[in-house]
Amino acid sequence: MRRLKPVQGDPRQASLHLHGHAEPLQAFRKIFESGRLPHAWLITGPPGIGKATFAFRLARMILGGEEPESPAGRRISAATHADLLVVSRSFDEKKQRYRGEIVADEVRPINAFLRRTAAEGGWRVVIVDGAEWLNRSAANALLKILEEPPPAAVLLLTCSAPGRLLPTIRSRCRRLELEPLDSMDMMAVLREIQPEASAEEVGRVQAAAHGAPGRAAAFLADQNGQIASLVEETLNGLSASRGYEIAEIVLRKDGGFNLFFSLLSDFLQERARQAARQGNAACVALADAWEAIMRLQSETERFNLDKQETLLEAMTIASIA
Repeated sequence: MRRLKPVQGDPRQASLHLHGHAEPLQAFRKIFESGRLPHAWLITGPPGIGKATFAFRLARMILGGEEPESPAGRRISAATHADLLVVSRSFDEKKQRYRGEIVADEVRPINAFLRRTAAEGGWRVVIVDGAEWLNRSAANALLKILEEPPPAAVLLLTCSAPGRLLPTIRSRCRRLELEPLDSMDMMAVLREIQPEASAEEVGRVQAAAHGAPGRAAAFLADQNGQIASLVEETLNGLSASRGYEIAEIVLRKDGGFNLFFSLLSDFLQERARQAARQGNAACVALADAWEAIMRLQSETERFNLDKQETLLEAMTIASIA
């Protein structure tokens, strides 16, 4: 398996445990076993719900690697399967963080990968993880691939914000929507992530995670919920002086900047979804605020901008959304 980012520290490609999502998994299996598998799939759902883990599970099914000790299973776990390519935001080794977008140069290798014969004589699988991060050039490059798909090839796109994708990309994909995990599955995930966590901490995180394992991991990293409390305070409106205080607290905390933006993103998206379900027009303003804040974070990472100014601007956008 070729990857365009480091795999160290990312257990999803090796994970053999998929908590929840039984219905979409069974729906995909039924279509796969029918022999009429669509060439492109769009796997959607809230951030942190397990879309990448789900995509790797589908890749195992397609490539015959569901059994962990099978040759294909071992190669997928080791990230060495020749018929599996993963594209995602690349990792900046110098800055120790993911870049703010997926660029065309990271999508173009898909063409060469799909032109060659499958190394193991079966399917070739491409996972595009985080398709919402495709910039315009990368999205157009992917669209050309989707317009003329080769035989015996499947593209699995994961996306937390399908509205950011080109309509022509969405229209060429079969969609699978992942739902939040129930309480039992979430409990299993939390015990797997942090088995030593106290019952009180597990309860706090489970209530706040809304059925998303990745969100739960972020809350576990936020000891005592300090950053989450600051995000909630931000969304309820801030004075200028309090904004500076919050920015200083966040920047003093190791990893606080990225954690603040991660939680702010989740909170805004959750509020936007709730507003949409209630028919509240505020969902549009919340979605616009989310997009502006994510763009702000991306530009800050790309151009090494002042993080304090970025936090202050993001808090201003969020507080008036």
